[in-house]
Amino acid sequence: MKNILFLCSQNKLRSPTAEAIFCDKEGWDVRSAGLSTDAEVYLCTEDVPWADYIFVMEQAHKKKLKQKFRKFIKDQSIVCLGIPDDYEFMDKQLIAILNSKVPQFID
Repeated sequence: MKNILFLCSQNKLRSPTAEAIFCDKEGWDVRSAGLSTDAEVYLCTEDVPWADYIFVMEQAHKKKLKQKFRKFIKDQSIVCLGIPDDYEFMDKQLIAILNSKVPQFID
């Protein structure tokens, strides 16, 4: 089982979309969270070591993750997907982008 964590700022649009489209993928256990303290689901310290793969939507998220949660990061693969905050939840274009980018990083 691969533990996969998707992060964005508010956990309202991008990362919950990723969680929704990959949650039924065989062999993947998927969660999503936000890095802002007012996020719908705020990233907790247990989520980081749980994850084998951490996907962030923007470089700013990667920087914030490393600043706030450095001591919980082990040898996880942290991948920036480069997806700007331009999409609604379950936007068809966002789903296409996620489907084209994410699976190539999971071995």
